[in-house]
This record gives sequence, structure tokens and C-alpha cells, in this order.
Amino acid sequence: MKFNIDEIRDHFPALQQKINGRPLIYLDSAASALREKGVIESIHQYYMFQASNVHRGAHHLSDVATTMYEEARKTTAQFINAKSPNEVVFTRGTTESLNLVARSYAAAFLNPEDEIVLTQMEHHSNIIPWQIVAKEKGFKIKVIPITDNGELDLSQLDDLFSSKVKLVSLTVCSNTLGTINPIEQVIARAHALGAKVVLDAAQSVSFIETDVQKWDCDFLALSGHKIFGPNGIGILYGKEELLNSMPPYQGGGSMISHVTFDESTYLDSPQRFEAGTPHVAGAIGLGKAFDFIQKVGIDTIGQHEEQLIKYATDRAKAIEGLRVIGEAHRKSSILSFVIEGIHPMDVGGLLDQYGIAVRVGQHCTQPLMDRLGLKHGTVRASFSVYNTEQEVDHFIDALEKVKGFF
Repeated sequence: MKFNIDEIRDHFPALQQKINGRPLIYLDSAASALREKGVIESIHQYYMFQASNVHRGAHHLSDVATTMYEEARKTTAQFINAKSPNEVVFTRGTTESLNLVARSYAAAFLNPEDEIVLTQMEHHSNIIPWQIVAKEKGFKIKVIPITDNGELDLSQLDDLFSSKVKLVSLTVCSNTLGTINPIEQVIARAHALGAKVVLDAAQSVSFIETDVQKWDCDFLALSGHKIFGPNGIGILYGKEELLNSMPPYQGGGSMISHVTFDESTYLDSPQRFEAGTPHVAGAIGLGKAFDFIQKVGIDTIGQHEEQLIKYATDRAKAIEGLRVIGEAHRKSSILSFVIEGIHPMDVGGLLDQYGIAVRVGQHCTQPLMDRLGLKHGTVRASFSVYNTEQEVDHFIDALEKVKGFF
């Protein structure tokens, strides 16, 4: 697909609406991206005509639904360059995927006095699951700090990485700062110790090529709603031998080999982690979201967003009293900022009157906010493939007007 911004925007019906009498300018894609038309149509098609369970029925509709479901798994595996579709487990999203690894891997294989390393910029979903299991099992959590400009302080790795470290879990891209982390460097250091690595790719998957074999990560989590797909669907990637060594996270139908009242045996991945009736429509929609990204081109999306964030950052810095939060050398299209003397909630509420959707608050990164001394969090504008420089101009003009109210 040749990049044409008008054609791209036509793929997103939500952009056709008005908010408070003004055309919607959607700058909250880091929270949830808008849904692509093909995704919506595929879900509608499934509920209208298949609406059957998968893997179980001895009838045509179930066969069709099963084929569509497993084709989505294949599409996902190809998109992230997994060795096999068996390495792709459908979950409710990044949060469930990380909890699955915490419960089925860390709780099963880590011992008291072992250590897990996180980073200071992690989302709560990549902190709390490890805390819960750490308290139960007695292992410790260590944290890679960040520099003042929002990058990982890699000078601390020698002190943090010891033979006690058994697992490292970090985000590819910060949802608050936009920082893109040097994951391959961290993975190499972790693997040199024999530690496993978990990647939170929720923020990066829509604009950075995700290659689990090149990165050599052990696990990777992502969510459909971040990449123009449905809510309530995501994946956990795991190396097949690891997944097959892990005990199930949940029990129920479809994940068993044999059941008696005394004991049960389980299928291999991915079925052993997909107990119960799956989110079939969500998986189908997720596959269509990956199809859309591939048609546009991941590099094309990345280049467009890179241009937008540079333009938006330059314009924002010209506003007196505005301070950009997070100025890493390599970052995504996330612009977090505070304006002196104005609460972020007030900024967000007033921007909404101009039809502009942004995020405000701590963005589920309270430890990061504490590190930066931002009690009330930030305003976060996040740009995607469907945004334009004209929308940036409207956004900046609205910010100037907001300042005028105070």
C-alpha cells in the first residue's frame, strides 16, 4: 500500500465523528489505538455467520471458525518471526501475558534468594505480577534506574546483574516517556548470566519490526488494542521448549490430554495455556490488524510517526512554561509534558472542548513519576499512522488557548 494519509484515515471510521462540535483529533493511541475498518468488518463477519466454538465442533461453522482462529495464530507468528505458531498463545492482552509468565514460569522455576530485574520505567503490569510472586516465593526484585533524560542507566548493569539474576523483564518502549530501550544489549547481558528475558512490546509493536528470533528474547507480550485491533486479545510469545516445560496458568476445557478425578495431563503449547472458550473474534481481528500493518509497512509507519513527534516536540517546546518529559535519544511518537502552574487534568479537560483526545495522569507508571518528581503526572499526546501535521498545529494552537485561561 502506497502511503497516502487520506487513504489511511479512511481506514479508521472513528475519525469521521465530531467531539464538542469539532472534528476529532485523536492523540491517545498509546492507551488504545483506533480500530481499523478491516478489523471491525472481520469481527462483524464472524459474529454474523460463524459464531461457533473452535476445535470442538463436528460441523461446518466450527471448522470455518477453527481455520480462521488458527490462521490468525499463523499470521501473528509470521509477524513477530516466531519459529512456530505453537509459540503464540492467545491471551486477553499484555497484562495477562505477563501474569502468565510470572505465575507459570517464575513461580515454578525461581527459588528464594533468586533475583528478577525490572526497569524504573515499567508499566504497573510489568511490576505487580512479579511483586505478587516474589512475596510468595521469597525472591527479590531489583531495578535498573533511568537518567534524567529518560534513558536506562546502563552503567548500573554491572552492579545489578549477578549470578543470582534469573529473569529480566523490561519494556521495549516506555508508554510514558516514549524511550525505546536497547533491548538487544540487555538481552545479551542477561543471557550471559543464564537469565531469561521477558519483553513488554505493547507500545512498540505497531511501529518497530518485532523479531523474536533476532532479539532472542525468551518471552514477549503484546496487546491487540494497541495495534488497531480489538480489546481483550493479545499474545504471549514464548520459546516452545520453555512453554512446554511450564505448568498451566488456568485449568479447564481444551487444554487437557487426559482427565480423571485423581489427576490430569496437559496438551503442549499453545493449548495448555488456552483453557476454556477463547476470544475467537478477537483473535481473528488481531490477525487483520497485523495484515493492515504489513500492507502499510512497519517502516513506513515508523517514519511517519518519527516525523510527527519531531514536529510536535519542536512546536511544543516553543510554548512558554511547557516542559517535555522524556527526551531520550531514541524515542517513539509519545509527547509527555507538563505546563507550569496548570494541573494536567485541567489541560486534558480543556483540550477535550476542542475535540482533542489526550491522556493525563501517571499512565500506570507511578514509580517512574516518583523518580521524576511528578506528583500529578503528565499530559500525554501520542501520535499514530492516522495523525497529521495539521492536527499537530490544531493541538498546539489549543494548548496556547488553554494557557490563556490561567
